Amino acid sequence: MSEVRRERRKQNRLRGSDARGSLILELVVLTPVIALFVLVALGFGRYSLAREQVVGGARAAADAAAVAGSAAQAQKAAVAAATPVLQSTHSCVDPSINVDAESFVPGATVRVAVSCHVEFSDLFIPGFPGSTTLQATQVAAIDPYRSIQP
Repeated sequence: MSEVRRERRKQNRLRGSDARGSLILELVVLTPVIALFVLVALGFGRYSLAREQVVGGARAAADAAAVAGSAAQAQKAAVAAATPVLQSTHSCVDPSINVDAESFVPGATVRVAVSCHVEFSDLFIPGFPGSTTLQATQVAAIDPYRSIQP
């Protein structure tokens, strides 16, 4: 019986020496894959966050423009409402806020378009664009029973 134990120990030692370099090989192969996965997740997270900011900024701007007293005040109110939302994080670069208030009369609608650039160049992700432009448009109704200032 001691002969069988010795043989098993010898076989276990041989198996251990064969598998000794496999952990290092797995680490060398998997590290770039895991790093690329993390960078892609960061890129999509930045895109998603910027998309939420653009939609939220457009919604806030449309609501602010709809309660403004005149078309000129609507543009100022929209910019004032959307700017803090778009600058809450640094994902959104160079925002643009445009108010279409041509028919600024009670019962009409005001349309606000917001766009900004999202930079990915600092993430160094192969295949990802350097930047992209996100746009969102929101419409808000002007109260039909209010008075409009000229």
